[in-house]
Amino acid sequence: MAIEPQALEQLPPVGHVRVVYLGPVSPHWEVHGVFGERQTVDEFRQRAIARLQLLPPHDPQFRRNRERVVRDAERENLILDWDLGYTEGDE
Repeated sequence: MAIEPQALEQLPPVGHVRVVYLGPVSPHWEVHGVFGERQTVDEFRQRAIARLQLLPPHDPQFRRNRERVVRDAERENLILDWDLGYTEGDE
């Protein structure tokens, strides 16, 4: 039985994850679990790192992969924060 989108929006988040840009030297990214079930956060971390591993934030592919990471977090009902080392408007 599928959960309706309205009901899904009312569910509390199952975790909180922070994606941090480390700089121009590889590895570029770390994914930290703030709270939530360890297995859920670890599985999300693996998928996010696979999408972002070799991409700095100024790479055009980063925007597409970032959207995929955001959609993945929404599907898993995770809160997602990005720490890119600058504010979004400074790009």
